[in-house]
Amino acid sequence: MRRDKINYYLDIAETILERGTCLRRNYGAVIVKNDEIISTGYTGAPRGRANCSDIKRCTREELKIPSGERYELCRSVHAEQNAIISASRGDLIGSTLYLTGKDAKTKKYVEGTTPCELCKRFIINAGIKEIVIRDDKENYRIISTKEYIKNDDTLKGVLI
Repeated sequence: MRRDKINYYLDIAETILERGTCLRRNYGAVIVKNDEIISTGYTGAPRGRANCSDIKRCTREELKIPSGERYELCRSVHAEQNAIISASRGDLIGSTLYLTGKDAKTKKYVEGTTPCELCKRFIINAGIKEIVIRDDKENYRIISTKEYIKNDDTLKGVLI
């Protein structure tokens, strides 16, 4: 049986996350427009800097910082950010971002995956119209970027 198109792109994002270098969670992102891949990205340190997987150290883990908080202490650039900065805004307007995340230790899908508040800002400004997030090998959620604009979590005191 032929793989449906959404899971096809999520499968590609899942392959891309294998390049991730985070010791906590790795994500893969694929940005698609008009059924053509525009760019990809995975979680990793900025170009030229040592990755957490190389130095075998995670500051956020050492400080026991909960997921979703204090990203300024993280060495990594998020998959969504890497995919966005690898494309021109003109190509991104009206596109779809496919996102898959796995725990670095267990290799299980990250439950309730959602872009962080900073990535939501990047997605909004890039002009991406929707995000498709993998929940498991077959199931996913589709979120309109309009939801990120309408439901501004930064007004609720959410930390990033």
